[in-house]
Amino acid sequence: PRLLCAPSAPPETAAVLADALRQICGETGLSSAHVTFCQEQESDLLSQHGWLPRLGVQYHWHNHGYSSFDDFLATLASRKRKVLKRERRDANAAGLTFHTLRGDEITPADWQAFYTFYRNTVDRKWGSAYLTPAFFPLLSERLGDKVVLMMARHGDTPVAAALNLLGGDTLYGRNWGCTGDWPFLHFELCYYRAIDFAIAHGLKRVEAGAQGEHKIQRGYVPSLTHSAHWLENNSLRSAVSAFLAEERPAIRAEAEALSAFSPYKKDEPGQP
Repeated sequence: PRLLCAPSAPPETAAVLADALRQICGETGLSSAHVTFCQEQESDLLSQHGWLPRLGVQYHWHNHGYSSFDDFLATLASRKRKVLKRERRDANAAGLTFHTLRGDEITPADWQAFYTFYRNTVDRKWGSAYLTPAFFPLLSERLGDKVVLMMARHGDTPVAAALNLLGGDTLYGRNWGCTGDWPFLHFELCYYRAIDFAIAHGLKRVEAGAQGEHKIQRGYVPSLTHSAHWLENNSLRSAVSAFLAEERPAIRAEAEALSAFSPYKKDEPGQP
């Protein structure tokens, strides 16, 4: 939830928060306020108070009571299942060892290596390294076992890692990076080991984030996300509102079209 109200609070409490956020923008000279990745009902409520709702698409893996990774594989179409098994086999035959580290199990040296991986990914994508070397150890210190680092080593040398954050019933994939070229290592660390972790800990889903239709073939299906936006300038708000009204059906159509590439058998749940 993004609008933090006590469970016993009356329904109009969230409406008061929505209006208060708008008021803060006007009083402080802020141009806008944004409630991102909120629940659908929160987006609906905010839109009733003048906010602009927006849809997005992310890729999520859903746990339908699987007891093991093989149990999950059994729900896939035969050809897709063979691809995943081959990718895992090749990734695990490359002479690497894999480690799932949490909280204080992650050493300063591990975080130093991960920062190198993070910078490699940023540089490769022409991005901006907005996270500092001090950020990652601080993450472990403040969040403890909620920090889950999937790491691959070649001998004693870390060569890749994927950073995840653990919520109440969901594992959130955040950052990844590597040095060298290893077959299917990205899929193994970011997708398959996240599924392993979710099954072992009884989590409902793994959220692998936006972008990358290749995630669908690894069992991560397109899922709609919600956000709501307040823009102070009336003309700008009107223009953005018109754009979003056209974008929403296109986003829904995109998610539906992408779902057609689902790797699951037709009689399996697969999707939420």
